[in-house]
Amino acid sequence: MIMHPGRWMAMGFMLVALPPLGVLWRGGPLTCYFEFPPRSRFIEHAPFSWTAFILIGGLVLVSTAPLVISLLRPPTAPARPVTRQAFPWWGWAGAVLGGAAWILAWNRFSWFGAFQPHTFPMLWGAFILVVNGLARRRTGTCLMTARPVVFSALFPVSAAFWWFFEYLNRFVQNWHYSGADYPPLTYFILATLSFATVLPAVLSVREWLASFPRVSGALQGRRLPGAVLSRPAVGGALAVAGFGLILAGAAPDVGFPFLWLSPLLIVLAFQVLGGCCPLLEDACRGTWGMAAAAALAGLVCGLFWEMWNYYSLARWSYTVPWVDRLHLFEMPFLGYAGYLPFGLECALIGDAILSLGLPRKNEVR
Repeated sequence: MIMHPGRWMAMGFMLVALPPLGVLWRGGPLTCYFEFPPRSRFIEHAPFSWTAFILIGGLVLVSTAPLVISLLRPPTAPARPVTRQAFPWWGWAGAVLGGAAWILAWNRFSWFGAFQPHTFPMLWGAFILVVNGLARRRTGTCLMTARPVVFSALFPVSAAFWWFFEYLNRFVQNWHYSGADYPPLTYFILATLSFATVLPAVLSVREWLASFPRVSGALQGRRLPGAVLSRPAVGGALAVAGFGLILAGAAPDVGFPFLWLSPLLIVLAFQVLGGCCPLLEDACRGTWGMAAAAALAGLVCGLFWEMWNYYSLARWSYTVPWVDRLHLFEMPFLGYAGYLPFGLECALIGDAILSLGLPRKNEVR
């Protein structure tokens, strides 16, 4: 994502500075938000409300219905040619490692006690191998083997990417960890190893899903109005996203959905200002395949994150206002909707890394 340095600074300011400004707006102290490791729980959330549950559920249903209906219909256009190959040996190795890691994560063997809290990287390292193996079996190629150097760069970027969401979560406290009581440096190192698997996992699943015609042809022909690329639309998106992040700090029970929505809107808006926003440009042409695959990849990975977390020793729990009912694993059912924009955010950041070395478009000023 190529932008003028001033725009990078403006985007960084919005993403990082606006939640603390929200805290200052309501007159709250900032010190507790920067505790590390983040152990204190100082936000009391609103109790469950059927009214809020129905309203939020209705919004989720309306916003996702076009994609769901499109996925249920027969595909209208083929994806990339399918050239089936044998499942690679390293994919089988990932399956064996994943099975072993799953057993170790959900049991409490005495001989494994010292390593019991550290099964997350094993599970997700194995998952990444298996999904890349599935993509290679189906299409003849995969991210991991086609561009190994750039794919490797996703891991450190992923760690920084998820640390940013950990930062945002301090202002809404929708999830918290247990079983990870370590000194600050140890906590940082161990958490970074786990966070490093997020982008490689989501982008690998996206590539595999995009090989299915039903996904690659999703919403085909539904053109997003070109006006979304106009400066008034960009300004409006930035205003909404910025206010949402301020609201997350000022009123967490109201602003918590913007934890997932605002970063997406902000990055998209600054991409448009920089003259290159592939996701929106494709949508304006009626091509939604990669966006649909990215959103679904976030949801698929979310299901595995929540499932493997459920019986693990080092784990997270949720305190979500208004809708904390009808759980699937630890996550409230409506909370899974957040994985859809999260998948798009992973795609935006991941594609910026995967595009390294490719020709760059000139910036439109």
